[in-house]
Amino acid sequence: MPDDRFPIEVVEGVPVVAAPEEIDITNAEALRTALLKAATNGHRTLVVDMTRTQFCDASGLHALAAVQERTQAEGRELLLVIPGTAVLRVFALIGMDRMIPNFTSLAEALAATDRRDDQPALSGEPTTHPGLG
Repeated sequence: MPDDRFPIEVVEGVPVVAAPEEIDITNAEALRTALLKAATNGHRTLVVDMTRTQFCDASGLHALAAVQERTQAEGRELLLVIPGTAVLRVFALIGMDRMIPNFTSLAEALAATDRRDDQPALSGEPTTHPGLG
């Protein structure tokens, strides 16, 4: 039975999982499970849309790092959409912004998948966001 808390939509052939407004100890494990399930559908790339996300604690960061590690080990790729500077700042402080490719919009993330179709999975290509350097 799918977890309705984390809607999955296939956009331009890429599964996109909508992250909740808050990612914390109460839902991080369920998010990790939903992402790993979405990553096993035969697609090379998985996008986590964190547009609504206003807060992500250490358990959320750990869950995303675990999914990144697993997708890389399987030759797949995890991309994040993080338009909010508050969440991105947390990622930047611990270096996760360099570990998991991230973009300010879903359109940018999907465009990056088009450019990478013929390339092997990348290992955390850094992405620069305005105002965060």
